[in-house]
Amino acid sequence: MSGIRIRKRKRLRQRDVKSLREELEAAVGNPVFGDDDNVDVAEAGDLGLIIVDNEIVGLVHGDKPFLSIKGVMKYGASKRHVTVDMGAVPFVTNGADIMGPGIVDCDPSIEEGDLVWIRDENHAVALAIGVALRPAAEIALKKGGKAVASLHNVGDRLWKVDD
Repeated sequence: MSGIRIRKRKRLRQRDVKSLREELEAAVGNPVFGDDDNVDVAEAGDLGLIIVDNEIVGLVHGDKPFLSIKGVMKYGASKRHVTVDMGAVPFVTNGADIMGPGIVDCDPSIEEGDLVWIRDENHAVALAIGVALRPAAEIALKKGGKAVASLHNVGDRLWKVDD
């Protein structure tokens, strides 16, 4: 595990897997892992990790589970997306927070404090996972300042774990 220390890893019981799966599916709008998959939870710094069959596919921030970038790429996500213009992509992939003026679209159901995934406008590819600092109606106004605080981005230590 390159550059990240994973601690307190434990296997979830089947009923816990089911409730975690249902919570993730409600958040992202797509089916994720099955009841028969081996699902572990662990800690890495201030984030919790969701590990399915030895692959990190999700994270937990506070008490909210969400897919990691690799999880979004594996299972897809039809909800909680924030789309940025191509000019913002290099900053987002370097871990910068997402600023209001760089956002071109977002899921209208996003509430302040929700975990969201950031994608680019041309390819809709996942670039980062973050926490919405404003509800969707305010994000759509494209006002200056931070709209999403970045938690995990392409190229960070969590991204490089399984490489």
